[in-house]
Amino acid sequence: MQSITDTLKAKVELALLKLISEDELPDQLVVPSQNPKFADYQCNVAMGLARALKKAPRQIAEDLVANLDVSDICESVEIAGPGFINFKLKEDFLKEVLNGMAVDSRLGLEKTANPEKILVDFSSPNLAKEMHVGHLRSTIIGDSIARFLEFEGHEVLRMNHVGDWGTQFGMLIQYIREEMPDALNNPENFKIASLEEFYRASKKKFDESEEFANASRKAVVDLQAGEEKTLAVWKVFCEASMQHCHEIYELMDINIEDRGESAYNDLLPVVVDDLKKAGHAVQTQGAWGVFLEGYKNEDDEPLPTIVQKSDGGYIYATTDLAAIKYRMLEQKVDRAIYVTDARQKGHFEQVFKISELMEWSKPGDLQHIGFGMMLGKDGKPFKTRDGGTIKLKDLLVEAEERAYKLAKELSPDFTEEEFKAIGKTAGHGGVKYSDLSHSIGTDYKFDWDKMLATDGNTAIYLLMTYARTRGLSRKAGVDVNDMLGKAKLILDDPQEQKLAKKIASLLDIWPSVTRELTPNLLLSYLFEIAKDFSSFWNACPILKPEITQETKESRMLLAALVGRVIEWGLSMIGIKVLDKV
Repeated sequence: MQSITDTLKAKVELALLKLISEDELPDQLVVPSQNPKFADYQCNVAMGLARALKKAPRQIAEDLVANLDVSDICESVEIAGPGFINFKLKEDFLKEVLNGMAVDSRLGLEKTANPEKILVDFSSPNLAKEMHVGHLRSTIIGDSIARFLEFEGHEVLRMNHVGDWGTQFGMLIQYIREEMPDALNNPENFKIASLEEFYRASKKKFDESEEFANASRKAVVDLQAGEEKTLAVWKVFCEASMQHCHEIYELMDINIEDRGESAYNDLLPVVVDDLKKAGHAVQTQGAWGVFLEGYKNEDDEPLPTIVQKSDGGYIYATTDLAAIKYRMLEQKVDRAIYVTDARQKGHFEQVFKISELMEWSKPGDLQHIGFGMMLGKDGKPFKTRDGGTIKLKDLLVEAEERAYKLAKELSPDFTEEEFKAIGKTAGHGGVKYSDLSHSIGTDYKFDWDKMLATDGNTAIYLLMTYARTRGLSRKAGVDVNDMLGKAKLILDDPQEQKLAKKIASLLDIWPSVTRELTPNLLLSYLFEIAKDFSSFWNACPILKPEITQETKESRMLLAALVGRVIEWGLSMIGIKVLDKV
């Protein structure tokens, strides 16, 4: 279905063409948007045309309205202030929009007319240790973006570019060489009891001994060269690490395909050779680097992007370039989206530019989405009480336990099975929602109390609202979803009208969510619709004896639409709903 915004925009554009030529149309027409304070929708296009047409904005607005035909969708069109155009929708038009959404399995949201093959690179933990809270944002932001694009009809490759080839493995391998030499001779018998213990012991030695650190770096070169015994031990660490990662992904309902840095090992010398032959890589202090325009060091001297170190080893930039070349030329993706810490912005700007220089990609093919940090209530990095890094699994377990406890306090009559389901859904979902309700690019404070609040912009509030629509079905003795496409809408009460307009505005909100890839915009909308439903619920009785059957069915239809919107919206960030909360 066409959104109300797009419908009004097309009509405004048609009216404009009666006043000016097509060549004089602005490159970006100001789109009508919701403004419930003054009208249903408001447009200020006249302001942007004042200079070009050499007229006062209000006069332009008057000329526009005189040529504007919105009689099929609007009750009235008024001019306000210096030239704002206010639109009030017809009730019949609003009903038509809602009825269309009610009978459509996609709620009226159309698939893209131009499907693409899009790779989303997300999560991407460094292996050899357990996932911690620092891996949370990339994992759930990337998953939600993949869900958005999949719903739009794109072919999405969900790629886990795991760090299985870096310094941390050189450190572990060197530790094994020095402390457990038998493991190198009999790798088939080598077992890992605790990844964390191995990592802490080797990291301590790495930090305290320069000799060990240098030997660890040399071990990375041995690994990249394919030394047999080194590879055998490396595989044991990788398998143990990936098993742990996928336990976390299963808990969080994350679907992802692993392809580690090691998969591109054979391409690394090819990439460097390509860069040399193209004249983009030059030798600099024994290493090979690419000098990009605009990149300088503190002394204002040209700063190279290193692609091969002086000892012959390769770095992250080389691996990322190899991955880009493979993805664009071999996998033939149309676009690739990288979801990482915002502090990696400069790194990705450089490898994207080098990729464009080599014509492996075009401007716009590669996109970096950088996210801020997850902080504690005190505004400092989220840590354990003793200052350690919190394991992601521990965070999820605690979230589940807290939600389980809250459910028992709120609804003591549920079964144990229902309490556990609420604990898992509201706990894990609460962690996701708490993160994604904030702007991706900013830091945010994680607060257990806010995450599990029953009256704020939280997962549990949305889950409770959905459960209320299902509870209505149980009380009425008929599934409210049976009203979809059958009941006749009656919008006599102001709260019915307000809720109906909010439901219809999903058609306006969703294109912005998918265009900007902003989960928080979607969740803000879901929170607003839940609040409007609460006001409607309190003001508009549904099952009281004095309510007519037609009004009862109409209000049940509105409740069913709210439930469907919330269920669909939460699914877009990987949260399942429950009939009881």
